[in-house]
Amino acid sequence: MQRRDFLRYSALGAAAATLAPVSGMGMTAAPKKNVSKNDQVRMGFIGLGQQAMYLLSGFMSMDDVRVVAGCDVYDIKRDRFVRRVKDYYTGKGEKKVKVDVYEDYHDLLARPDIDAVVIATPDHQHAVIAIAACKAGKDVYLEKPATLTIYEGQQLVKAVRKYNRILQMGSQQRSSEEFIHAANLAREGELGKILKMKVFVGRNNVNPVTGAPAPCNLPRMAVPAGLNWDKWLGPLPETVYYHSDFDPVITPEHDEQLWGAWRWYKVSGGGLMTDWGAHMFDIAQWALGKDGSGPVEIIPPGYSYYEHLTYKYDNGVIVSEEPFDGTTPGVQIYGEDGWIKVSRGSFAASKPAWEMKVEDTDVPYETKVGHHRAFIEAVLSRNDPNVPVEVGHTSCTVCNLGNIAMELGRPVVWNPIVQKCMHDPEATKLLHYPYRAGYEHALDV
Repeated sequence: MQRRDFLRYSALGAAAATLAPVSGMGMTAAPKKNVSKNDQVRMGFIGLGQQAMYLLSGFMSMDDVRVVAGCDVYDIKRDRFVRRVKDYYTGKGEKKVKVDVYEDYHDLLARPDIDAVVIATPDHQHAVIAIAACKAGKDVYLEKPATLTIYEGQQLVKAVRKYNRILQMGSQQRSSEEFIHAANLAREGELGKILKMKVFVGRNNVNPVTGAPAPCNLPRMAVPAGLNWDKWLGPLPETVYYHSDFDPVITPEHDEQLWGAWRWYKVSGGGLMTDWGAHMFDIAQWALGKDGSGPVEIIPPGYSYYEHLTYKYDNGVIVSEEPFDGTTPGVQIYGEDGWIKVSRGSFAASKPAWEMKVEDTDVPYETKVGHHRAFIEAVLSRNDPNVPVEVGHTSCTVCNLGNIAMELGRPVVWNPIVQKCMHDPEATKLLHYPYRAGYEHALDV
């Protein structure tokens, strides 16, 4: 296997053909499981919103995948899912198409004929549902960010490995040519010693100053008919009230007109730090060779002489969260011998030899199937995909540590080996939040 292909298909540098554990990570291939007849992977979708519709298009296009079930707490989304699945398969000439939908994800997970699930719910449900899926013997394609809290991520890693499941993070930039090229250049030493990086996650009207989540100030609204708000909340407190920004109302004639704003508020999301940061800090970690690890100190913007949120790594590299190419989220890497910068559909470098032409396409980024295909190949081969759970967790941890430092307004010292805030009870308390009654044991592994 050529080195560039080697890096492309294994973010941790472990050849896909081997069954040996990856050193220091405790990762092994899952035991062989008989999937469906003719090696067809039967899939269920949990969370049927806008992102799930993109993913659905990608997975249904594969001949060795069969979508058989979906789950959402909003009835109109369940109806839309059924229409789209039936329309697709009848369009391929099938006379009778059976697809089932559920309001409670436990009912979907209880089906023995389902091999794998796609989880595309709001972030606060990721860990609870993914752990339940592992316990039910399902492989998981999990939308980013991996979890809402760092502790949830730690428990999810344990569950995936304890129950020998395949988990692929929806970090599709790892399967995109411009980001693969950037990571290759940095990891193979083309830039010389890496000195610093700039990572930009964007800004919005909810929090125009930083990418951190904002306090939830949305007024209470009447819950629309057909939406089970209690199940939408999951482990969140009952004092979180419905607002249409959390779960946008759709109709049979009109899909979502905007992304769910649950991601912008601290109670249910991590702001742009986890929404775009889960992509861009993931690339920074990859390029640094820090998958499964992370920074050792996190300094908030405005502290001392630090203008921007700053991460320090044990190898001396400094990573700051700041714009470098207008308002476009991306990563710029500075080495002793030059720089490169990368964003979706764009790549630039200080040396012509490092340049690449990015494929010009009108295909929406979320519908490109290369990353989805990596998951299916992993399910069939029982080897880890290119973004396994440890990678998703540690990249998400970087984002959450930034939010913690900004909330405290002071530096946080982090030990990435034991995954603890060092001698800092105040920061340690922010690694998780108390689940409401009925969910106290949802993270038990």
